[in-house]
Formats: sequence, structure tokens, C-alpha cells
Amino acid sequence: MDSSRFLSEKVKEIKPSGIRKFFDIVSEMKDAISLGVGEPDFETPWHIREEGIFSLEKGKTFYTSNSGLMELREEIAKYLARKIHVSYDHKSEILVTVGGSEGIDAVLRAVLNPGDEVLIPEPCYVSYVPCAKLADGVPVSIELKEEDNFKLTRELLLEKITPKSKVLILPFPNNPTGGIMTKEDLEAIADVIIDNDLLVLSDEIYSELTYQGEHVSIASLPGMKDRTIVINGFSKAYAMTGWRLGYTAGPKEILSQVTKIHQFAIMCAPTTSQYAAISALRNGDPDVEMMRESYNQRRRYLMHAFKRMGLDCFEPFGAFYMFPSIKRFGMTSEEFATRFLEEEKVAVVPGTAFGDCGEGFLRISYAYSLEQLKVALERLERFIKKLDSENNTKQDS
Repeated sequence: MDSSRFLSEKVKEIKPSGIRKFFDIVSEMKDAISLGVGEPDFETPWHIREEGIFSLEKGKTFYTSNSGLMELREEIAKYLARKIHVSYDHKSEILVTVGGSEGIDAVLRAVLNPGDEVLIPEPCYVSYVPCAKLADGVPVSIELKEEDNFKLTRELLLEKITPKSKVLILPFPNNPTGGIMTKEDLEAIADVIIDNDLLVLSDEIYSELTYQGEHVSIASLPGMKDRTIVINGFSKAYAMTGWRLGYTAGPKEILSQVTKIHQFAIMCAPTTSQYAAISALRNGDPDVEMMRESYNQRRRYLMHAFKRMGLDCFEPFGAFYMFPSIKRFGMTSEEFATRFLEEEKVAVVPGTAFGDCGEGFLRISYAYSLEQLKVALERLERFIKKLDSENNTKQDS
């Protein structure tokens, strides 16, 4: 029997993640190094793990409310007030989710009607386009420019707005580019958003990993809180990827409908993770600062190494990714990444995994130890010299 006939055409049309392909290959390759996965190399801080363990020992293994533990939502509200300077009612404007990814999916399903357009700055995180399609929305790519440091500018936004535009996804600090938006950058687009009555889905999962000034949320600007849904979580800042915990903050009217979807699809986020997250928010600032400084050290190390080997790369000030250009080698991103893996046993992600406009770039994660990065960069420099030698030979012939 051909069981494929039971499948949804909408789901079949969605391509698998371009990130996992190289990760799966390198996992079976001896002596290979992966710089492809966006996962902190730090263990979850002990006081956070201990709180999770303690909750299990106390038998706190039952469902929480659909929205999450009241105590956790109170801490999230306090965190948002002191970090992004926006006040949220913990009872009605915050929803605890299974990672930030569930929040993105549930929000889009709650607000989109068939044919509504979702404006998505690219290159971007791989989930936005599929989630928009699964919610019967129409993804509209906004191609960000390297010369703009991959920021969303007023001009680029205006070019893509139509009468069908409903949601703007604002993914900063950005995965894969590491680009950020300053307060001035956000102010330049805020009036466009208001004038065109757009809802903003602001993915701020990397908000704690900013290396130039403080992170600014567009929700903190005048007139923006009521038209912004903030997505955040614990995976990146607190090294809690496997705990699968995030949250969504926004207007009560929208959150009540998002909670309805969460209620039927999920019930509640993992109880153990929620208790652990309370400790993260109360006591985790020193851990975040330590990890941020370590990432920043690696970021500076990579920038210096790229400059030494002649690899063009704008300087990113957020997340833990570099997005170097490989256009001068005359290869596609896929070709470069494939050869680099096969010949030097180092996995990086082709820029095209994050949208067609990522062609000519690679995403390199520095969420790895300096020792691993040093070995990987030695192999990269050797590979680049080999490519330059091949190109020189072709020109001479």
C-alpha cells in the first residue's frame, strides 16, 4: 500500500531543515568537527539543574496550568520589566511554551487567516517560513543586505508591504547572521509598522547575547507594546536547550487565543523545566554574564582569524554566529560546505539553509570551545589556500 497518499500536500511541500543534513553526516564521520549547530557548549548551571532535581525529589511531577506555573510567570514578568523595560501582567499576558519554537508556531496559527502575508527578513531562522505556510499564511521574503549589516531598514520594509501584509517577524539578534538592531534602527521602522497596522512577532531568543550595548526590544518603543508579541526562552542564555522551555508575552486578547492552541496541542510545558527556570531567572545573571563574555572572546578570535586568512565577514554583534562571504571562490554555499566537510572534516551550514539570499555565505557557530575553534580554523585556512591555488592554476592555464 502506498501510505504517502494519506499525507497532507501542504506538509509534503515543506523542505527539511538544511541545518540537520550536515550535522547528520558529521555525526558519523571520525575526527570531524561540527561548527553547524546553534547549541551552547556549556552545561546548564548547577543551581538550575539542582532546582529541577529537587522538584522531582519532591514529587512535583503533575501538570501545571496551561499558561505555566504562576510563580514562573511572575519571574518572567519581573525579568522583562528589568531587561526590556516593558510591563506585562503575569496572569494574562505571558504564556510558558515548549521552547521559543512552539511560541512562534502557535502565534502564527492564532493570528493568520488564509492568504495573510507574513513579512520575513532573510537570511533567517529556518522555522519561520514553514510555520507561516502551515498556518495558511503567505511568507514574503525581505532580503537583508550585507552592506546594511543585515539590518531591516525602513526602505526594505516599505518595498514589501501590501494590503495583505499582516505580520512582521523581527528576528534580532539574528540567526544566522549575528546582526542586531539598535534603538535607532528600530525607531526608523516603528512608524512604518504603525502606519500599516502590522503585528510584530519579535523573536528575542538571543537577547542576552548582545556584544554592543544593551539589547532593545521593539515592544519598548512608544505605541509598539500592543502590537508586538515577544518570543523568548531559556535555551540560549541559560544553556538549557534540552529542557525545552520558552515563553510568549503580548496583548491579553491575542495571548488568550494562543493559549487555546497550546492547551489543545501541548497541555503545558514540562513541569520540571518550569521549576528549574525559576532558579535561572532569580539567580542566573552571573552565569549569563560569564557565558556572554566567553562567546564574545570567541567572536573576536574568529573575526581576527578571518581577517588573517582573507575571508570577508561583516562584524556581528549578537547571537553566536558568523556569516562569512565565500563569493570570491566561485562556488555555491552548498558546494563549499560539502567540499569542506569531505576534505577537511569540518561541518558548517550553507547560507541557503536560511533563505535563497543566503547564497554566497556560510553560517559558522562559535558555540564551541576555543580549542575546537582553533583546530577548525586551521583546517579552514588550509582549505582556503587550496581553493586559491586551484583558482590560480585555472587562471594561468
